[in-house]
Amino acid sequence: MKNILCKNYEIHINDWSAFQQLYKKIAPSTTFILVDENTEKYCLLHVLEYIDDTVQIIRIPSGEQNKNLNTCQLVWTKLLQNGADRHSLIINLGGGVIGDLGGFCAATYMRGIKFIQMPTTLLSQVDASVGGKLGIDLLGFKNMVGLIKDPDGVFIFTDFLLTLPGDQMRSGYAELLKHGLIADKNVWESLSKNTAIESLNYENLVYESVLIKKNVTEQDPNEKGLRKILNFGHTIGHAVESYWMDSRTPLLHGEAIAIGLVSEAFLSYRIGKITENELFDIRSSILRLYGHHPKFVKPAEELIQIMSHDKKNLNGSIRFALLESVGQACYDVHIENGAIEESFLFYKEKI
Repeated sequence: MKNILCKNYEIHINDWSAFQQLYKKIAPSTTFILVDENTEKYCLLHVLEYIDDTVQIIRIPSGEQNKNLNTCQLVWTKLLQNGADRHSLIINLGGGVIGDLGGFCAATYMRGIKFIQMPTTLLSQVDASVGGKLGIDLLGFKNMVGLIKDPDGVFIFTDFLLTLPGDQMRSGYAELLKHGLIADKNVWESLSKNTAIESLNYENLVYESVLIKKNVTEQDPNEKGLRKILNFGHTIGHAVESYWMDSRTPLLHGEAIAIGLVSEAFLSYRIGKITENELFDIRSSILRLYGHHPKFVKPAEELIQIMSHDKKNLNGSIRFALLESVGQACYDVHIENGAIEESFLFYKEKI
């Protein structure tokens, strides 16, 4: 069991007794658990063992394509119809979609009710569980509507990872790699050498990764400066993910971020921040873990158009978080469209 103390809440790893203690402290008037079809099947019964009260289950369909206002309306309606009041509690049991959308619904229902995040995927455990970002997608653009609000607690159980297929584990692993690249060179070098990522000790890896993100977000909770470094790989990655979301071959978040990490590492090299050897080490490590998928970095013009709506932009200028060096990052870097297209070409080059 490992615990991380944040400013307004605590993150507990593999600690059911801490969950019971917080639940009794909150003493909710009614309890709702938000699930999708996967967490209802594989995770819900484990949670119910530690709650003595009657709970009400709200189920939404899984998938990023459902992280929208229509699903929010479904959740708000279920809360209202089932007597949720300002003393109710929502437990968000699932991956990033459940955590982002469920937290957003809790933070806005009756101007805010209590909520607990219980992330069940590797991606959500090391990313969405920390920092209080909540939100939904709008018109195909990721996380366009939302707010920052801390949960009442975060409970991570790495046993839930045993229910995930390999592609979901790889998807989450991309965020661990990113945290190493932007904040800890030793973490990057250790993680990038792994091959059998399903068999690692995730209690320690999740703890280390969450600690990195926690230290960044607490210095800049509202993303006015330093917190922007967490977007390394995401400006291009989110554009790729958004463009292909409704296609026959959508990408998982981590698969798109892997493309973004390689492409934005190239931009870091192009502005003189990392060496050629470091660039090719990053490229070979990412492609070894995620494969090479050049078809996804086109059409360039439309991907750049999607990037033009990125929340980090300023006065119409696309701004990037890039590597200052391996293990350190910078932010608010303006990159011209021509250089962005060069980064696509670099990714598309044959191995």
